[in-house]
Amino acid sequence: MEVKNQVQLITYPDSLGGDLKTLNKVLIKYFLDVFKGGIHILPPFPSSGDRGFAPLTYLEIETKFGSWQDIKAIGEHFDVLVDLMINHITRQSLFFQDFLSKGRNSEYADLFITLDKVWRDGNPVEEDIKKMFLRRKLPYSTFTIEETGDLEKVWTTFGKTDPSEQIDLDIKSQKVKQLLKDFFLNFSNNNVKIVRLDAVGYIIKKLGTSCFFVEPEIYEFLEWTRKMADSLGIELLPEVHAHYTTQYKLADKGFWIYDFILPYTILETFINKSSSKLCSYLKTRPKNQFTMLDCHDGIPVKPDMDDLIDTREGRKVVDVCIERGSNLSLILSEEHKAKDGFDVHQIRGTYYSILNCDDDAYMAARAIQFFAPGIPQVYYVGLLAGENDNESVELRGDGREINRHNFSLDEIEKSLEKEVVQRLLKLIRFRNEYVAFQGKFKVLDSEDEEIHLMWENGDKYCTLFIELKTNKSLIEFIDENGVKVQYII
Repeated sequence: MEVKNQVQLITYPDSLGGDLKTLNKVLIKYFLDVFKGGIHILPPFPSSGDRGFAPLTYLEIETKFGSWQDIKAIGEHFDVLVDLMINHITRQSLFFQDFLSKGRNSEYADLFITLDKVWRDGNPVEEDIKKMFLRRKLPYSTFTIEETGDLEKVWTTFGKTDPSEQIDLDIKSQKVKQLLKDFFLNFSNNNVKIVRLDAVGYIIKKLGTSCFFVEPEIYEFLEWTRKMADSLGIELLPEVHAHYTTQYKLADKGFWIYDFILPYTILETFINKSSSKLCSYLKTRPKNQFTMLDCHDGIPVKPDMDDLIDTREGRKVVDVCIERGSNLSLILSEEHKAKDGFDVHQIRGTYYSILNCDDDAYMAARAIQFFAPGIPQVYYVGLLAGENDNESVELRGDGREINRHNFSLDEIEKSLEKEVVQRLLKLIRFRNEYVAFQGKFKVLDSEDEEIHLMWENGDKYCTLFIELKTNKSLIEFIDENGVKVQYII
């Protein structure tokens, strides 16, 4: 399956109307000619938390959202992308609950990494743990087996509780590989065309390493996964938050990657009114990337932007975002903060609010995203030019809720009446249809307070010109009659 070079939508299953059936109706009624690249449906599976990102299984759809038939129906008109948290599964899953009951006698015991698979005697060694990139104090949790009362230590990379809710899978196990095959086959049978491999950087556990993006083993596993996915007509999108050079290694091996650098770089460009960093970046970045400005978490800062930003300048950008209503996700471990203490992991807020609800700045930012080579994704809140939802943050006590507002049908219709939303829809249609975007990309010379980008394909071309002082944007292109046309975004 070849990923379409057109714009995709990212949405929760219940964020545009309340469930999958309504989502399909909304997509067909309002966006049939808009999201020709596909729909990324954030986890619609039964889950024990984290708004779907702790699935119990990938073989079922959460009943309050609908059924696989609804996913299949959406897939009739749009390429569907779903997430697979390939490193772990929830503690509440059938598989781990059976292990908790029966221990080593469980038919699912081999799915998990008991510590004797890592250390021969099952006893963790502090010197080994010190070398690991930890997401919690210890990389394992201790559980009591119901039938025997035995204590079992099991690898758990993630989780805020102790014991953790997220249990790592042993990708060396044939039973895990069969389970993954079952998941992928089910995806294929239900019109899923792209699978995002969430947390894939943590799948290899190897003593003497950080246990994050362990080479070459991670490539061996990804090649196995790619071969399986190819056989089913499914494309893969590995998701890795790390130093940009780690991402680039995947790109070099022909995988799609996420451009986690672009959102902050565009934001910095508009705050500082300087295009030099952005233009330099656009000249050198890999082309096989999915691009985004906003998502269900936040704008990546550390570790994605490490060595790309000066932390003093970074603080200035972050301070502006806070003034405009953003909140922050911070890095807790001292060893992963910058030397001067800079600790911002993500900036959370709607991209429209972060740009001070300035319609022209927002449209210019989207134009840059759409001109950058790759597959553009638009988050549903960004699609509707949504503003910060502080009420939901206070209600649920989670800073990420600032950019996770659920839109009713009435709210969708009212949002579509906004001038900025209509401008965005027009721009998306242009990005989808204009033939030059299938050609070659250039960054043209410009002053530091300007941006000048170009695509050309045969006798067709389009240029984007942005004046950062005013945030005004202009696209010039050759129409089907060979006439030069200027389009004010």
